[in-house]
Amino acid sequence: MRRVKYNKKRTLQPNYLEYSGEYSHVPISMQLFVYDEDSVQEYTDLTLFEMEKVFNESKPNTVKWFNLHGLHDVALLIEIGQFFQIENYLMAEILNFSRRSRMEELDEVLFFSVKSIHTIDENSSIDIEQLSFILKDNVLLSFQEKKGNLFTIVRERIRTKVGNLRRKNSGYLLFALLESVMENFFINMDSLEDEIEMVLIESRITYRPNTLVIIERDSEQLNAIKRAILPLRDVLHNLKNQEDVRTISLIGKNNILYYSRLHYRALEVLDQVEYNLTKLDSATNYYFSAQNHRMNQIMKVLTIVSVIFMPLTFIVGVYGMNFENMPELRSENGYFITLSAMFFLVLLMVVYFKWKKWF
Repeated sequence: MRRVKYNKKRTLQPNYLEYSGEYSHVPISMQLFVYDEDSVQEYTDLTLFEMEKVFNESKPNTVKWFNLHGLHDVALLIEIGQFFQIENYLMAEILNFSRRSRMEELDEVLFFSVKSIHTIDENSSIDIEQLSFILKDNVLLSFQEKKGNLFTIVRERIRTKVGNLRRKNSGYLLFALLESVMENFFINMDSLEDEIEMVLIESRITYRPNTLVIIERDSEQLNAIKRAILPLRDVLHNLKNQEDVRTISLIGKNNILYYSRLHYRALEVLDQVEYNLTKLDSATNYYFSAQNHRMNQIMKVLTIVSVIFMPLTFIVGVYGMNFENMPELRSENGYFITLSAMFFLVLLMVVYFKWKKWF
């Protein structure tokens, strides 16, 4: 199983763009949506020259969503930053995968960096992925290390005009994308909770060491989710209580309420994480308690057997001594009398132990 952890990156210099991720083999693809309430155009794999032409020909009030998959082409990122007039500092932050989730407003540009999770194998192991968003002048830029289905529902809502997404500005589009990230937390949590319930049942009925391994693995995954959602909760809390006029104008005053709802959903995820961590702690304690109880039961049985055989061993030892003057040895029925006495002694001890409820 792949260990769940944040990849430790070496410190990068400010304003210096350098890719330090793990997906340098991922093909780069660009996607552009230009839409309003009445129309939508979708473009894929545009050059920057073609994109400039689309921007010039589009209506002024349309929302433009540019999404980039693959971040290893640093030269392309520099060109994108120059095209959208984004500070080099923010473009460098997109490649800084070691930073916590955060929000920053710089020269009427709103920058979001958040962590998302996704499963990587059949054991429901999870990995952490960084997503970056830049909001500027009704234009939203999103950057992902690799392709995924995280924003599929948002794309379909734009294409089919479902809901009020096409009637809102780019601040609402950013909310819709962050909501998809949050929903992904719930989906992975539900899958992990099913496994935790099975582990709880297994810890009560089996004594396999593998149970403890599964408990530790699930605890590690829950802590990874906690590390990813905690900074996002703080960002959403700050945004909910935002008083900066420029930030509010970029997002839209009417959209602040939606980000407040995201904050409460982040709290729900954290509550689920804490609850499941508590359940795993209980499963660990129950596992060790059951192990101790099982060991005590074994020791009790062995002790009772030992106590029963102690007087029998004493009798055998007495009559095994090599003395000539032992009248019982010359008795015709001595052997049967001794065996009968030993049998009744064992029976008496078993009755006594039962009466004491020792087994």
